[in-house]
Amino acid sequence: MRRLLDESGLAPVKALGQHFVVDPNTVERIARLAGVGPGDKVVEIGPGLGSLTLALASTGAQVVAVEVDGRLAAVLRTVVPASVRVVEADARQVDWREVLGASGPWALVANLPYNVATTLVVEMLESVPLVARLLVMVQREAAERFAALPRTKAYGAVSVRIAYFATSRVVGQVSPEVFYPRPNVESALVEIVRRPVPAVAQDVASYNEICVLVRAGFAGRRKMLRRSLAGLVADEAFACADIPGSARAEELDVAAWGKLAACQRSIASARSSS
Repeated sequence: MRRLLDESGLAPVKALGQHFVVDPNTVERIARLAGVGPGDKVVEIGPGLGSLTLALASTGAQVVAVEVDGRLAAVLRTVVPASVRVVEADARQVDWREVLGASGPWALVANLPYNVATTLVVEMLESVPLVARLLVMVQREAAERFAALPRTKAYGAVSVRIAYFATSRVVGQVSPEVFYPRPNVESALVEIVRRPVPAVAQDVASYNEICVLVRAGFAGRRKMLRRSLAGLVADEAFACADIPGSARAEELDVAAWGKLAACQRSIASARSSS
């Protein structure tokens, strides 16, 4: 990896969160955990110089690698087999329908840049239904938040948003020693599997309605919900949803947030029509 960087006159860019995996056992492990093979469609975000890309391609899967750094994309095309399609684009702005086509399902398998990992995971779940599974390597604390359950320290707004769309679990830890340059944080692998339907039905409460309450609730996570949601949720809504107003945000699972949003909608509708 270092030789390839030197020969290309390149160096990792800190602003882009570039930490390349240089341990072959690690990329083989990720490819194995991804469970992909011939006939599967895989998209990788931030392939860098292709260590994970090569491991994924070796399974026989159809791989699309999306790289924002044009310098790396140029080198990557010389490293990976012709079967891999390299797309030079910012994953936060790309037209995924154009990149992935109209058919799926796709798996996202990636060593995500730490600074954009949460944004990318949530946006993928919100906006790219063709992606049915994700196996991503992220900062350990982020992985724990993605998969956290209610009443745990790591549980937060992003945990609820991900749980609305998917089930998640941390499937492994990754040492800083497998990266170049070595990061100052620990990493973990988290598996996210999209639900056949969202955890809360649209006719019960919309995702946006739930997110409004979740953001406000966790903005004051030490406060009782009747205080953190004052002005957003009527007192009657707590009783309707069978949720104590003294509860904290971290005590509610996604279904409870959906029920609270549904009760508030019903009460607001009744008040506006009276």
